[in-house]
Amino acid sequence: MPYAHGLASRLTPRLTGLLCALVMAGVATPVIAQAGKEKAARHYEDAQVRFDRKDIPGAIVQLKNALQADKSLLPVQLLLARALMIDGQAVAAEVAVTEALRLGVDRAEIAVTLGQSLLAQGKHRQMLEHASLAPAGLPNSVRMKVLLLRATAFSGLGEEANALKAVAEARSIGPDAAETWLAEVPLRLRARQFKEATAAADAALKLTPTSAEAHYQRGSIAHLRSDLPAAIESYGKALSLDPNHTESRIARAGLYIDTRRDAEALADIEEARKRSPREPRAAYMKALLLERAGQRAPARAALGEVVGLLDPVPIDFIRYRPQLLLLAGLAHFALDEYGKALPFLELFHRAQPGTPASKVLSQIYMRENNPDRAIDVLEPYVRSFPNDSQALTQLSAAYLVKGRPAKATQLMQDALKSRDAPEYHTVLGIAMNQSGDSSGALAQLDATFRKDPRQIQAGLALVPLLLRQGEAARAVQVADQMLKQRPDDAALLNLAGIAKAQAGDFGGARRNFDAALARDGKLIAPQLGLARLDIATTANDSAMQRLKAILKADERNVEALYDMAALLQRMGKLEDAQRTLERASGLATKSDPRPDFALIELHLRQNRASAALDVAKGLLAKVPDDVRVLHTYARVQLAQGDNLGARQTLVGASRRAGFNAEQQTEVAALQMAAGDDAAAAYSLDKALSASADFVPALVLQARLELGRNEPAKAEARARRIVQLQPKLPVGYQLLGDVASARGQTRAAIDAYRQAYKAQPTSATTLALLRLLSAQGEAAETRSTASQWLKANPRDLNIRKALADHLARQGDFSAARTEYETILKTAPGDAEVLNNLANALLQLKDVKAALAVAERAVARSPTNAIVMDTLGWTLVQDGQHEAALIKLRDARLRAPANPEIRYHLAVALARSGKRAEAREEVSAALQDHPNFESRRAADALLGTLK
Repeated sequence: MPYAHGLASRLTPRLTGLLCALVMAGVATPVIAQAGKEKAARHYEDAQVRFDRKDIPGAIVQLKNALQADKSLLPVQLLLARALMIDGQAVAAEVAVTEALRLGVDRAEIAVTLGQSLLAQGKHRQMLEHASLAPAGLPNSVRMKVLLLRATAFSGLGEEANALKAVAEARSIGPDAAETWLAEVPLRLRARQFKEATAAADAALKLTPTSAEAHYQRGSIAHLRSDLPAAIESYGKALSLDPNHTESRIARAGLYIDTRRDAEALADIEEARKRSPREPRAAYMKALLLERAGQRAPARAALGEVVGLLDPVPIDFIRYRPQLLLLAGLAHFALDEYGKALPFLELFHRAQPGTPASKVLSQIYMRENNPDRAIDVLEPYVRSFPNDSQALTQLSAAYLVKGRPAKATQLMQDALKSRDAPEYHTVLGIAMNQSGDSSGALAQLDATFRKDPRQIQAGLALVPLLLRQGEAARAVQVADQMLKQRPDDAALLNLAGIAKAQAGDFGGARRNFDAALARDGKLIAPQLGLARLDIATTANDSAMQRLKAILKADERNVEALYDMAALLQRMGKLEDAQRTLERASGLATKSDPRPDFALIELHLRQNRASAALDVAKGLLAKVPDDVRVLHTYARVQLAQGDNLGARQTLVGASRRAGFNAEQQTEVAALQMAAGDDAAAAYSLDKALSASADFVPALVLQARLELGRNEPAKAEARARRIVQLQPKLPVGYQLLGDVASARGQTRAAIDAYRQAYKAQPTSATTLALLRLLSAQGEAAETRSTASQWLKANPRDLNIRKALADHLARQGDFSAARTEYETILKTAPGDAEVLNNLANALLQLKDVKAALAVAERAVARSPTNAIVMDTLGWTLVQDGQHEAALIKLRDARLRAPANPEIRYHLAVALARSGKRAEAREEVSAALQDHPNFESRRAADALLGTLK
């Protein structure tokens, strides 16, 4: 069959036959009944004249008047049935035929009308099984027509072989009947048997060269074979023979729309609407033209007219009319009524698989998060139409959602061999990113967007990838380029705000978020963006107010709960943060484990590894095969000291990661932390076999080689990284590590300086500071840190590094100032509290040290180092019994720490427990010949002999 606007356009029987409920409302009031057969006869004769003149409504009125006079007149019942059928009142026609049968009419007289009425109601199986419609015993002329009706019924039921058999049987009765050839054409077209369809149409034209239907069918064949000029010519010929041939007019209008001959299309549409005011296809086509002209409101009104005509029709009426199914589905889809569109499109797809409607149906499945069904629909279509770029990209997207990036990548690579389409590059980049090849994805998407900034999908995928790679400036540039094309797009405004926030342009980010809300005040994402800006700028009260407003409107908003927990942690309200994350975890779907991850991190930061393990176990039970979850579970096992368990977990994670370079690299990093370098090397080999130049994997390989004392290999790999990513610091940092391993201190410092110069970030600054401090470069360490903090005063990591450096240098007063500055922003940081307590001890401010140490233990009650600091402070304060409680606890948690054992020995000695003190200090000295308090420990042991 041909396709209007690329889809089906054939409709048999007339559409008005499906709208009996609407037409019945216009039936005239019957004339008051009059007695007598003479009056009934006069009404009948008048009705016959009207029927012959095609005044069907008038004929129906007169026939009903006749029945008022005499209900037993068979000719009246028969003519009424025919008239009702022509008028589209299939149910009423069936009633009239049934009454005629009851009155004793021969079935041959009503067989054709009865069959038509049943088909019009979608009663295909009933038509085939109805006793009065059995072909055997009917006169040849009637039997031939009934056989053709049976062919239509079989075809509607998908029994094409039986349909062709019925056509052949009909042709054996009337070999010169054109209708037997015309009936074959749509059957052949549905099977894409163009040669046979053409032969049948030519046979019909030879028999009836002036048949409008025959010319229409010839046009249908040309239409499906994409011979558009020939199709338009055939449709025009049909209309010249019969201006009322609606199918030809609708089909030609569809072709005009496809070829952008809008004026000619509109003329055909208006003529069709004039001749058939209730024709829904004409209304749909008008909507297409209005949409193309940018008249969205009138277009939606026209679509509303379509569904207004079709929705009241019982589904059985249109179940076997593919074009009406398609029309209803497309209209509802265009009105964003996807739930209503789905059943119509599914029925159409079953009747006519392999049409462009497959693409629309797959979009609905994807909206329902059902990629399996989308793939089932698209794969056969793509096999038939391998060059349909839209279908190819849709299928690739479905593969990606299904978690089959390799399949999507291969599909796009094959497609690019045929045509260098930017949309293929876009999907390929997204697939590569999902496969773990973030470097390749970044290059692919960036090149695509630079070549054609109109590729919005490429830009949307590129911005988050750039942000993840730390290239915020480029991400802002891409987002702004997209905004130039769509300045009122709230989603793009929000994305630009996210990019600018990460780039440090908080003012620009705020303006973008505000603009997004101005377009759509109900959007949550920009509200969250503003709250996150408030958090980043320590406007905690404002952030809290925004998040509470979001949660007031939707208390189950997981994003807001997640951000609320982050804010509460920043404010030092860790118990509240924990409760908030637990609530978010309970509300989040399986596909969003972020609250669980955050809860695990919160427990780990407070050294509550057992609590973290409980959360991790629950998460693993929900998604046992998720690589990220296995990775996190292994981290918790490592935090508990269960290296063997972590190794086993990571073996499973590596197996499930397959050849995903990014995931394999993350697994390898933990395997190295677990001391399983051999397994880490295997995971990295898999990562690099998938993406030979995946920089994070190269970095870990270099570090493994350094650990194996293979500096030459590590150096070669580091130089390859510099070659691949000269603007990233990691290659230079590795060169610094290699130089340090070789004892080349100055070369190491120079390499770290180069890393800092390549990308002056918190990470490169921190790495340089640590090396400078370790090498005794006190002045440069202090000046570098101070210079960075002058520009980035909120960088707590650098301030911590500076404070620790000052403490190591013995400048405890300056260290105290830096620690106290940090605590103004992060009052709950147990590590900083602990270090401040030690600095205060060195400054002989024991009371202040004691207060701070108690705060540290309150924040991290299971941390042995923090507990030791409090115990040692109690010793200095003369509270020896209280000190013993804390130091014994710390010693049990970290028996291998010589400082803790020395501190415990001092407390024991001062409490008169000399033997136990001697045992503790001896163990510290025996197992650890060199530690900070070694001399003091030797002196203590001397007093205990």
